[in-house]
Amino acid sequence: MPGRPAKVIVEPTVPAATADLLRGNRKLLLRVRSGWVPAHRHPPAVGLVTRTVATVGALMAMSAGLGFFLAGRYTPFVAVMTLAALLAVAVLARPRPDAEVERRHEIERQVYDSARRYAGRFVLREDLDEAARALMTRAQTAVDAVLDSNVHAEGLLDDIRNAVMLPAQEWEIARLLAKLSELRAEHRGVVAEGITPEVAAVAEPLAHALDSSEAAVLARVEALERYAGHVADAERAYRARDQIERLGARLSSYEELLAESGADDSAVPELSRLAEDAGRLEQALRDSVTSAQEAFRHLRE
Repeated sequence: MPGRPAKVIVEPTVPAATADLLRGNRKLLLRVRSGWVPAHRHPPAVGLVTRTVATVGALMAMSAGLGFFLAGRYTPFVAVMTLAALLAVAVLARPRPDAEVERRHEIERQVYDSARRYAGRFVLREDLDEAARALMTRAQTAVDAVLDSNVHAEGLLDDIRNAVMLPAQEWEIARLLAKLSELRAEHRGVVAEGITPEVAAVAEPLAHALDSSEAAVLARVEALERYAGHVADAERAYRARDQIERLGARLSSYEELLAESGADDSAVPELSRLAEDAGRLEQALRDSVTSAQEAFRHLRE
């Protein structure tokens, strides 16, 4: 299972609708990070009011012009009708924003506002260096393997704690890796400039601190992977038990077919073992779930 790429990881406490908005608009978030601000646009109601006023003005001018014409006052008639024509052209020529364009502009504004409001509570793929991205993908692969499993969906694991603890672990790993990537890039940049022995004496323990921090994050990821491994064992036992039960439910049909066909009935004992196999797999499933629960408790420590 290759795992989903670490594009946008959002702190679990961010409202779900906002989190989905952030996850679905990584490129816009990058633009916000670079200083982009959405252009101020009048709401659609303002454009509607403007067109209505212009239309009413044009009709009033045409009515006044007709009065001048009937009164024989042709100079005012020409002036007023020219004004009416200009107003009419303004209404017809004014571009009407497409609904899709308006929707996109609204999303841009929402993403911009959310990015500012929840700054520091989401991590982008670009915040992680190559090594950090690899670790993040491993963590997400483990989390997905647990949450997508049948044993989780059937409630055989601690599904409530999984739904809370695993996203929290994913976020904490992302947050630490983003901070580690930033400090690691800064450290490498300083060292690449060429340093004196005095600076090297300071840089070396800092590099060790970075390595130690990475090892600590790696330990978190490996704990997730161990838990996912136990869940995978339970998943295999769950599927095998289900398959054996489905085959066992048709055991009488197999025995009936053997009897009707006059085949060697030595196969019957083999078929009868299906029930025994189902019992053993049931125990294996219970053992696997117990092991997964033990691994989960260790993950929380």
